[in-house]
Order: sequence, then C-alpha cells, then structure tokens
Amino acid sequence: MARGLFSWAGLRKPYYIQARLSYMRMKYFFFSWLAVFIGSWVVYVQYSTYTELCRGQDCKNTICDKYRKGVIDGSACSSLCDKETLYLGKCLSTRSNNQVYMGSWGDLEAVIKCQMEEAVRFDLGADTEPRKGAVLFDKPTKGTSVEKFKEMVFSHLKGKVGDQANLLDLVGLIISVTDGNKDGHISLPEAKSTWALLQLNEFLLMIILQDKEHTPKLLGFCGDLYVMEKVQYTSLYGISIPWIMELFVPSGARRSMDQWFTPSWPRKAKISIGLLEFVEDIFHGTFGNFLMCDTSANNFGYNAKHDLKMVDMRKIVPEVSFKDLIRDRHCETDEDCVYGMDCRTTCDQTKKKCTTEVIQPNLAKACQSLKDYLLRGAPPEIREELEKQLYSCIALKGTADQMEMEHSLILNNLKTLLWKKISHTKDS
Repeated sequence: MARGLFSWAGLRKPYYIQARLSYMRMKYFFFSWLAVFIGSWVVYVQYSTYTELCRGQDCKNTICDKYRKGVIDGSACSSLCDKETLYLGKCLSTRSNNQVYMGSWGDLEAVIKCQMEEAVRFDLGADTEPRKGAVLFDKPTKGTSVEKFKEMVFSHLKGKVGDQANLLDLVGLIISVTDGNKDGHISLPEAKSTWALLQLNEFLLMIILQDKEHTPKLLGFCGDLYVMEKVQYTSLYGISIPWIMELFVPSGARRSMDQWFTPSWPRKAKISIGLLEFVEDIFHGTFGNFLMCDTSANNFGYNAKHDLKMVDMRKIVPEVSFKDLIRDRHCETDEDCVYGMDCRTTCDQTKKKCTTEVIQPNLAKACQSLKDYLLRGAPPEIREELEKQLYSCIALKGTADQMEMEHSLILNNLKTLLWKKISHTKDS
C-alpha cells in the first residue's frame, strides 16, 4: 500500500509542476500584454498631445504665406521664410493657440512665440490671450497714412494703459520697432504686423521695458510671430521629470524636490533681488502700472550670472485694462473675480459685480513666491529678520496707491537685508 501511494505521488508531482509552469506562462503573458498595452497608450497620448500642442510648422506656413503675398512684413520675415536662418527647435507649448519654441536665429539662441488664432485682448476667464473671429492682419487698411496709423496706435494704447502725458513717447517707441528693416519708412505690411502684436500684453511690455535688465530683449518679429532673447534657466527652482512620473509623486514630495534643486543661497538672494527690482519696474513705471497675475516659479528664470530674467510675461496686464474689463463682470462669489492665478478682486454681493481693486499688490505676491525659496538655507544670523520681513510683505493688502509709503519701505528693507548679506561674496 505504501509503495502504491509513493508511486501515485510520484505521478502527481510532474503534473503539478507542469500546471504551475503553465500558470506562470499565462501570468507572464498577461503582464507582458498589459505592459505593451500601457506603453502603447502612453506613446499614443504623448504623440497626440505633442501634435496638438506643437503646431510650429502650421504657424510658419501661415506666416510665410502671408509674407510672400505681401500682407505682412517684419525684421524676422526674411530669415524665417527666405533664408531659413530662423529655426524653430524644441517645442515648449502648453496651449495649442500659443506656440512657444526654443530655437536659433543664425548663431543666436532664441525663443520664438507664435499665435495660432486671432487675439485682441485678454479675457478674465481664459488661460491665454484669446482671439476674436475677425480676420487677422486686417488693420490698418490700404491707403492708411503713417499719421493715421500713429493715431490708431495712440488710441489703442490710451485704452490699454490709460491717458498719460507721455503717451506720445510710447507711440514713438512702437513706430521705431515697426520699421523692421530700418529704412526710415513704415510700410503697410510692417504696420499690419505691429498692429497684430500690439494686442498682446507681452509684446507691449517688452517694448515698454526694453531698457530694463530683467526683461528679455525683443529680437524681431514677423506678423504676430515674435522672437525674444533666450533665458538660460527657465524656472526659479525645481527639476523636470517625465509627466507620467508626476502622476505618482505626492504634491508635498514634489515641493520638497523642487526646493532641493536650487542654486546656493547667495545666488538665490541675488535672483530674488532681481524679482524685487522687476516689481519696481512695473510699479507706477514710465507708462503706467502693470499687474502680475501669475507669479508661478516657471514664469521667472535667470541667466548664468544669476540675474533674474522674465520667462513668460503674458499674464502681466495693464491695470487700466484689467479694471475696465472686470468692473462689469457678473459674479456670485469672490472666486468669479480672478484672472490668471493671482489677480483677485472681491464680489460686490449687492450688485453681483466684481470690484476693481486687486486684493494683493504685486510685491505681496512676489514675496509669497520667494518665501520658501529664500528661507531654505538662509544664514542663521538673518533668518529671523528675513522671515519677519517676508511675512510683513505677504501681509500687504489693497492697491499700491493706498499704501505707497509702506510698499516702498518693505521693498527697500528686504532688498537691503539681502544685499548686505551677499555684497561681499563672489555671487554678487
């Protein structure tokens, strides 16, 4: 009997092993198939997203078609369409109607931005500067004199930045940029390109701040495509990781990772001083006050010398334009009175309309962005005072007009504290 049982067990063992191997093969096949499926899905999504967001060739074809037909002209047209020395390289677009590319213009590295649809002004409910249904490059019309074009520009700027005594000086700056080939004459195609670009906040701000060190230089334009100086480092801090990994990284861990990948503290202090100086540049500047409506870290960059350079200024809007558009906006709660991430007003519950005064001035929003950035790794001897000044800055409320003295005092104290600590170092 014992021998019979032993024989039966011996017969069952190979069968068990065979079944086990069969199960493992099926399991391996299933997970292999699942990996291929997920991989294919990821590749498809990435490709679909890329083709939707990155439409640089379409943009170039449209611009060059208009240029060759004589509709538009500008300082970058020949290089883009004839000589092909203006090259669109790596795609940086986050919205399909706002094409952004890293590229080159001859030996010069540059960033090229192109609008895919017709934009006239920003809308409080939109993430980018949207476009109206009117035909792009339809103004000025044939037969318009240079003087008439200047009047058009003056009227447009008056509505955008307000009625100021020096508005004619700004018109002069615009006209000098319009003359792309520097022949002393403004052609109709050049005027059409400039008129389209004047609808964009970033283009206007680059002209207004063209002599300021923290604003990237405008290198050229063609139609509503424009070329600007490349910024070497395109975020205050952080590390770029594949988007699929972003899904599995907790937000708290992501913030910690961002803080680890930053320059040394003296260099962070120098970059921060640059941001405070930029706030000064747009606070009651030569041509009015501008509001910073998105102070995310990826809108600020810096160069190899750790001088702050703005990366994206599309969400910096003239205060006059902002007030004109928001004052008639219907609202139920304060959340209905927001533009971008950071320009917030309150909802008047009696009228169900948004008020026009922003809750926080630019300086408070800049300090909020810099708080963790500056406090991490701060020298012990100034940390307490630095923290105190930053929180006083963040607490600023109301418009800068209402507290100009306090605004200036906090800004200057913060700059002085940082500068004293780094002025003797090589990083300064």
